[in-house]
Amino acid sequence: MQCNGPLLIACNHPNSFLDAIIIATLFDKPIYSLTRGDTFKKKWHAALLNSLNMLPVYRMSEGAENLNENYNTFAKCKKIFKQNGIVLIFSEGLCINEWKLRPLKKGTARLSINSWEENIDVKIIPAAINYQSFTSFGKNIQLNFGNIITKNDIQLTNGHGNSIHEFNHALKQELKKCIIEADHENVHLIRNQFEIKQSFLKRILLFLPGMAGMILHAPLFIPVQQLSWHKAKPFCHYDSVMVGLLFILYPFYLLLGGWLLHYLFGGYWWLLIWMMPVLAWCYVQGKKQF
Repeated sequence: MQCNGPLLIACNHPNSFLDAIIIATLFDKPIYSLTRGDTFKKKWHAALLNSLNMLPVYRMSEGAENLNENYNTFAKCKKIFKQNGIVLIFSEGLCINEWKLRPLKKGTARLSINSWEENIDVKIIPAAINYQSFTSFGKNIQLNFGNIITKNDIQLTNGHGNSIHEFNHALKQELKKCIIEADHENVHLIRNQFEIKQSFLKRILLFLPGMAGMILHAPLFIPVQQLSWHKAKPFCHYDSVMVGLLFILYPFYLLLGGWLLHYLFGGYWWLLIWMMPVLAWCYVQGKKQF
C-alpha cells in the first residue's frame, strides 16, 4: 500500500505482535510500532526490538518511574512524522483475544494532539484487524480501514482534556464501524463473517496434494504448536509465537528435508524445497475455510 506520511495508524489489538506484522506487510515504507515497555528491560531485548523499528511505551502497571520514558518515545515518533514516516499504535493498550472494541487509552490522542500543536500535519488512519480464529491454522483475516482523522476534525482550542475526549470519541466511532463484535459463543455470527464458499471440485482436486502437505509439515508444525500452546496461550500470544517460530524455523526445515532427500536418492533436493510450500498451499486452500 502506498501512502504519503506523516501517518499514525491507530489499530485495535486482538492478537499480540501478529497484528503489527500484518499491518507492516501492507505498506511500502517502514512501520515504527509502539510496543509495551516491559519487553525492553534487558539490553539485548531492547537492541533487537529497536532493530525491528519498535519503540517502548509504558503503562502505570509497568512502574510509574518509567512513565517519563514515554516522552522520549513520543519525541522519536514526532521526529519520524517530520520525515514523513509511519507509526503504528494500538489504541486499546492491551492485547486480548476477543471480538470487540475495548475502551481506548489516551496515548493515541496525546501523540496526535501534541504533534498538531507542533505544526506536524500527521494524519490518523483507524485500522481494525478481525480474525476468524485466534488458534486455528490457515485462518481468514479481515483488515478494515476507517476514515482519516486530521487536525481539522478536532477542536484544539477548547482545553487539552476536551480535545482528548473528542479525539477518542471520533476514533472510537471509526473503529466500531470496522470491527466485528461477537461473543466467543456466537459461532454463527463469526461463521457468516468469515466463511468462504469453495467449490466441491476444488476441494477434490486439492485433497491429495493437501494431505501430502499436511503429512510432510507435521514433524515441524506439531512440536511448534504444542510448545506455543503451553508457553504462550495463557498470555494471548499463541498465534503470534506460532507464526514467529514457523517463520524462523521453516527455512531450516526445508534445508533439512532437501538434505535427507539428497542423501537417500541424490540430486533431487531442490525438488522438495520447491514442492513443500506448494503442497502446504494446497492444504490451506483445500481445507474448509472456517
